[in-house]
Amino acid sequence: MKPNQTEYIFGIRAVIEALESGKSIDKVLIRKDLGGDLARELFAKLKEYDVLVQRVPQERLNRITMKNHQGVIAMMSPIIYHKLENLLPTLYEEGTNPFLLVLDGLTDTRNFGAIGRTADCSGVNGIIIPERNSVSVTPDAVKTSAGGLFYVPVCRERDLVSAVRMLKDSGVKVVAASEKAARDYTEADYTVPVAIVMGSEDVGISNEVLRLCDELVAIPMLGNIGSLNVSVAAGVMMYEAVRQRRPAQSDH
Repeated sequence: MKPNQTEYIFGIRAVIEALESGKSIDKVLIRKDLGGDLARELFAKLKEYDVLVQRVPQERLNRITMKNHQGVIAMMSPIIYHKLENLLPTLYEEGTNPFLLVLDGLTDTRNFGAIGRTADCSGVNGIIIPERNSVSVTPDAVKTSAGGLFYVPVCRERDLVSAVRMLKDSGVKVVAASEKAARDYTEADYTVPVAIVMGSEDVGISNEVLRLCDELVAIPMLGNIGSLNVSVAAGVMMYEAVRQRRPAQSDH
């Protein structure tokens, strides 16, 4: 796949076959009023393989292709997504001190790519994103990440609140970067198993996720502009974790 070109699969039967052959699908666009026996078979397969579905008007599908798409277009993913419930035990079994990143509602592909690049450089073991109302790993995101998103496992979770609960239940400390926090970001302890939470570009971290976090920290703002770009802020947070963890990792 070219780095800036999404690969598509058109047609109901073709998408069913792609699912059964194990191809990694980012999401499937389906015409709002699609019905019939074959469509029901497709819906059953999409549910079985836990694939994100978006119901869209015919015009949206026609903008992508005028070929006979039969009301169904699958957008391929450049990567295979991981599941947090599998990734966490694997990290612990390998003797890794988990260092994770949770992105709550990020929508800008370039910000996501930039964060992916820094995550790889700083040794992040996994990025967790929600399935809906969020960026996903597209060719553009991979390109902006300079390939970093090929190396850092990305978990796309149906329910981000449940994912954060799972982190806490697994002994991971959850630290949120929030402008509302009074504590300086350098005062948190990142040497333990940790997940850093970054919010969306416009509204920040959702209240449901914020309430679950173990600690809220802020990056000091000394100029006239009240906030950093989220990819820059994420980089500051990740490298504070690197700074604190380095003595313990000097043999790596």
